[in-house]
Amino acid sequence: MITRIAAFYLFFPFPTYEAAREPLRDTLEAAGVKGTVLLAAEGVNGTIAASPEGIDTALAALRALPGAEALEAKFSEADENPFLRLKVRLKQEIVTMGVPGTDPNSLVGAYVTPEEWNALISDPDTVLIDTRNDYEYAIGTFEGAIDPETKTFREFPDWFREFREKLEAEGRKPKIAMFCTGGIRCEKATSFVKAEGIDDVFHLQGGILKYLEEVPEEQSLWRGECFVFDERVSVKHDLTPGDYDMCHACKRPITEDDKKGNAYVPGVSCPHCIDEMTPEQKRRFAERQKQINLARKRGEAHLGPDAAAVAARRREEVLEAKAKEAQEAKEAAGTEDA
Repeated sequence: MITRIAAFYLFFPFPTYEAAREPLRDTLEAAGVKGTVLLAAEGVNGTIAASPEGIDTALAALRALPGAEALEAKFSEADENPFLRLKVRLKQEIVTMGVPGTDPNSLVGAYVTPEEWNALISDPDTVLIDTRNDYEYAIGTFEGAIDPETKTFREFPDWFREFREKLEAEGRKPKIAMFCTGGIRCEKATSFVKAEGIDDVFHLQGGILKYLEEVPEEQSLWRGECFVFDERVSVKHDLTPGDYDMCHACKRPITEDDKKGNAYVPGVSCPHCIDEMTPEQKRRFAERQKQINLARKRGEAHLGPDAAAVAARRREEVLEAKAKEAQEAKEAAGTEDA
């Protein structure tokens, strides 16, 4: 049976998000849905997979949330469900930027449809910014896009402020166009940039996935593959699974060539992280991989924390937590100096 995958988000005032969690989870579980749904006061975000009928049920339940009637989804298909389980989680933000007051519900850039996107980013007066993280940019992006070289979305505000200073020093006031995988990060980024006083701010409606779905490949300005947060790792222009695998130690995308060297040990290390891991981490990852292999021999699914369905998001959370700790330490040091 073909599995249908739906990626979605919607910013809307959602004060009752905590109370909505259990009923929504019950409905999705009954429909055989797996994946992750995030609920917060600013809206909903998620990627889920199930039978076509299960996805229809899930989206109907999501659109029944007060204020979520306009929720849209981007679809793709897979031979197997790329998720191992369902999670419906409560969050402070459905995408974590960490800048208080940033609210796409009240201030946001102009939406640009996939059909109009090529004209905008081909304009020499447009500065095109990829709001995703460095490992996502590395395997595919739009022609001419700038890489902020961020490890987490929390780093974007500081990067943009420095970038803006450079533009102003050059006497430039370009149009700012931004994009991300499904639209959520760039939508929040436009809210932040608008709040910083930039007027001409645009973002790709529906994100890269909607662009790949609607723009014929022969007309496309997309180059490479698009990283996705599930076991497929990446998708091609036709939204079929791409050519990348994932290092289950650092959760970065890797190629077949990456797997040929001594730095690659399944579940333990790859060329990207071999020098980052401590001996204790390598030992722990090796034991985890051993348990995965034993589960496979028994014909069982391993539901541990290494599962690819949640691995990419977990990597985001760990990096975001570290960034938050560093910022808090920096602020504390500033307070002490004062």
